[in-house]
Amino acid sequence: MTEQENNTKDTEQENDELKVVMPDADWSTMTQEEFAEQPDYLQVFTDFYISQFNQRDLEIMDRYDTSANMVDINHYLLDNIKFSRKELIRHVLQYHAANFQSLIDEIAKKDEVDPSKMTAYIDWDNWYEDRRSKIENSLS
Repeated sequence: MTEQENNTKDTEQENDELKVVMPDADWSTMTQEEFAEQPDYLQVFTDFYISQFNQRDLEIMDRYDTSANMVDINHYLLDNIKFSRKELIRHVLQYHAANFQSLIDEIAKKDEVDPSKMTAYIDWDNWYEDRRSKIENSLS
């Protein structure tokens, strides 16, 4: 065997020893998230709440927050504000429906309203403006 053949054989052995073997990728897919069905009044209230949040006008809503529900909701909204409104409603209700329901329950108790009949955005908007008008020294 010639010196060149010897060098080639040594190089091939070194290459075999240094060869990195990559395992095949183990692919997995995430299952599609399933969203719980929510009542219409809760979806409409959530839409209204997000609107007020975007306008930085939640002062009246704060009067009905007895358990710091708004902190959890607002934190989620800030982190996910890039969603479209429709998607944001679905997603925030997926994780914070109980927080919204707690606000609604407090509103129903203090103002004697039936939230299940407030299924249009204008219903909540009128309720909010009515509460605002009853505040002494209100500028609006």
